[in-house]
Amino acid sequence: MFEIILFSLVCLCAAVLLVCRFALPNISKRQPEPWYLDYARSFFPVLLLVFLLRGFVAEPFRIPSGSMLPTLEIGDFILVNKYNYGLRLPIAHTKILPINEPERGDVVVFRYPPNPSINYIKRLIGLPGDEIVYRNQTLYVNGDKIESTQMDDYIQQGKTSAQNRYEQTIKTGDEDNSSVSFSALLNKYSASNAHAGTWEVPAGHYFMMGDNRDNSADSRSPSFTFVPDENIVGEAFFVWMSVGTATGGGLDFDRIGANIKATKVESVGN
Repeated sequence: MFEIILFSLVCLCAAVLLVCRFALPNISKRQPEPWYLDYARSFFPVLLLVFLLRGFVAEPFRIPSGSMLPTLEIGDFILVNKYNYGLRLPIAHTKILPINEPERGDVVVFRYPPNPSINYIKRLIGLPGDEIVYRNQTLYVNGDKIESTQMDDYIQQGKTSAQNRYEQTIKTGDEDNSSVSFSALLNKYSASNAHAGTWEVPAGHYFMMGDNRDNSADSRSPSFTFVPDENIVGEAFFVWMSVGTATGGGLDFDRIGANIKATKVESVGN
């Protein structure tokens, strides 16, 4: 919605400038200059720059839920890379220049398939053609069990119950067959087969999961299964501000600058 409003303001300012410059040139010669022409001349370059930056470079988002804990906390404000997966036309969302393809392990913002006006953020787990299996709180991709190393328990701010925290490693799917690692949470008291199932990812679609595995509406849920490529907004990569519960709604300076991207796992030679 904001993108449409911003685009409308850019068009309105441009229309005022063009009309006053070419159709009604006498207006631009008036002294003092009419207020609407003065406003259009002042705001047009600023609005155009903001529109281009948001549409093609980076866009800010706020994290409203805990589905990506512990990677992203409620109240985090993040930046999303809009061009890493290819340049897309703002509003139309049509890809005009392919650049890179999404990889397993990326934290991705996408338009919610049942209602594209809503943005979701999850971790990309399945690429087109992958077989995804989730059972007994264990994830398998193309028959390979995702390796997990248990870490210290995680307790969400303002909560008392602990969740099992794991470091998980997944192959990205790139040509180098590299792997990345990230943290995921599992509820100690969750039913062992919650969200269980087997899925085949169709061409041009992706399978998404929240890092807070037992508290995430994602591709395992009835609300949506696969995310089409045209719904991809971009890759989340940076926390630029955070308003946390630990600070009573104030700025959480410890979160500012937090890295979102999964950690590349160095391969060990034989």
